[in-house]
Amino acid sequence: MGKPDPNPSRLTAYELVCQVNRQGAYANLRLPELLAISKMTQADKAFTTELAYGSLRMQGQHDYIAAKYLDRAFSEVDEKIQDLLRIGIHQITQMRVASHAAVSETVEVAKLVAGESKASYVNAILRRVSEANNDLAELSDKPVLERLVIQYSHPEWIILAFYDQLKDWQKVEELLQANNLPVKPDIIAWPGKSSIAELSALGATSIEGFPNGVNLPGIPSEFEPIITRRAGVQDRGSQLVVENFLATATAGLSWLDMCAGPGGKAAYIFHSLTNSDSTATFLANEPISHRAELVKRVVNNQQVVSFDATDATNFSQTFDRILVDAPCTGLGALRRRPEARWRRTIQDLKELVLLQRQLLSSAYELLKPGGVIAYVTCSPHLAETKGQVLDFLSTHPDMQLLPMQSLPLAHKQGVLPDGTVQLWTHLDQSDAMFMALLKKVG
Repeated sequence: MGKPDPNPSRLTAYELVCQVNRQGAYANLRLPELLAISKMTQADKAFTTELAYGSLRMQGQHDYIAAKYLDRAFSEVDEKIQDLLRIGIHQITQMRVASHAAVSETVEVAKLVAGESKASYVNAILRRVSEANNDLAELSDKPVLERLVIQYSHPEWIILAFYDQLKDWQKVEELLQANNLPVKPDIIAWPGKSSIAELSALGATSIEGFPNGVNLPGIPSEFEPIITRRAGVQDRGSQLVVENFLATATAGLSWLDMCAGPGGKAAYIFHSLTNSDSTATFLANEPISHRAELVKRVVNNQQVVSFDATDATNFSQTFDRILVDAPCTGLGALRRRPEARWRRTIQDLKELVLLQRQLLSSAYELLKPGGVIAYVTCSPHLAETKGQVLDFLSTHPDMQLLPMQSLPLAHKQGVLPDGTVQLWTHLDQSDAMFMALLKKVG
């Protein structure tokens, strides 16, 4: 047997899938690091990204296909073999890669990382997959939920949460489909630092209806305005909630971003206020110290603190405007975070719902009379969205919903009859953000 000679792009993809699945790495943070130290061409980096993200995203379907040809349960197979089969099956079933190349190249990676005998096993399984018809026609006989779980590679509890909101299996299917499409990053031109005109001249495309938003065909970490911290990566859904919040502005207000890390919304608010209202004050809080350091890179250091925000007594002042961009399940950003769907559980949801409630309660204590809380989650789950708002309003009789329709400068997108906002990936080409404005009467 010759020395293993794996193709660098497939080896890097395997390394990422392995680190995400086995070591808890985050794909969107780890992949840029792996690509930065590689000597690959841009085309190879793009191939690596498609293969690694796709393999993670479609893992449920790949495991279902692999299980047809295994002599034991998929969960009982060696972990390295599991991840090798995933990247092999992704090439065979989802990419424009010749089957023989998908098999032989994955086997070369297997020889290096798992040894000859495991590579032979991977080879045997992938050959059987490559010779089969993988159209999954048999799923049409299964109940709708079971079919969607396999076909679109989402856990059952997440699909049910989407159905609770959308109330229509066809719409749920459109959302699941949108969650599986790779997406080019949205970029925000920070007011006073850069402009749409400049970013467009550098190859970005403006986003209709967004005063500072563009979409970038390339890699953000290689984009000059981002390198020089004059612009940031920010999904248009996050841009929209900041712009809606700023639509409540009057001169000279005090603003707090309560859960600011890693700093995207804080930076947009900070630069907007700096550019438009020299009498406004702004404070960003991030309880986790290393994330607070990230916020300091995009907001003046003296305007960043690191407190436990669930305890209002940590703050020495009250505020007119408070953003509670609460930690949540992130079910609204599944297309950008390929592994998130497999990481989150119902137990996480229960813990996060409690934390969200504590943050809202603390924000209430810190809010001046007449002030406004913006409650935001990157999740459409009812327990994290309307459930929280109803719970908060029932326990704080001097608070009321400020309907988005009452703000002339707010976006019309996603506005619901009750005045809250729910964006959807398949409808708005954004993360599925939720937003409610809550005003203290008196």
